[in-house]
Amino acid sequence: MSAEHRLDLGRRQRLGMVEAIWGEHKSAEQIARILEALHDAGELALATRISPEKAEAVATQLPQALLPQLALQHHGQARCLTAGPLPDPDPRRGRVVVLSGGTSDLPVAAEAQLALHCHGIAAELVLDVGVAGLHRLLGRLEELRGADVLIACAGMEGALPTVLAGLLPQPVIGVPVAVGYGVSAGGVAALHGMLASCAPGLSVVNIDNGYGAAMAAVRILSSRGARG
Repeated sequence: MSAEHRLDLGRRQRLGMVEAIWGEHKSAEQIARILEALHDAGELALATRISPEKAEAVATQLPQALLPQLALQHHGQARCLTAGPLPDPDPRRGRVVVLSGGTSDLPVAAEAQLALHCHGIAAELVLDVGVAGLHRLLGRLEELRGADVLIACAGMEGALPTVLAGLLPQPVIGVPVAVGYGVSAGGVAALHGMLASCAPGLSVVNIDNGYGAAMAAVRILSSRGARG
């Protein structure tokens, strides 16, 4: 493997995380070579920002005899590609709920959910609970109290994480989403709103960074240790 593809194969041992591949700006051939290297190392592979067309192109770049072993799967909602079987959720690691303000936030929320599943963490989606229809969220608060971490994905003004952090005691991770008209500025308004939140202890990741929010949740859950 060339120097440009030197992988961090010790990340799981150091951090408890598998290495993820940023796929949007890599060629199909580059991604295929990385998937092969991760397979040879016995690692599950997760590539983010992969369109259906690029997923097909990656498959054509891989040795056909290797495809059954790779268990290559494109996850359309999450815009991700995985190679290798996903682990079963380990209930001792805790439970994460990923919320979205609206359906337009679903790709980012689904990326976070898939990244958690890649680490054996139970994660479920709760969709369309944005603050424009606050009753939808309030009707699910008791259900949400059972989660260990909440990830809230929201565009427009990005108010959902603030509301959650003001009502529930668990760690809340806000993910601003690049959804909204004009002044929303591709998620910048949501990002600024979350950063300026008056809810104490709210954590915020970068715009559309569902994967980063999932890894923040992994760190939180890992720091608590396995529950017996």
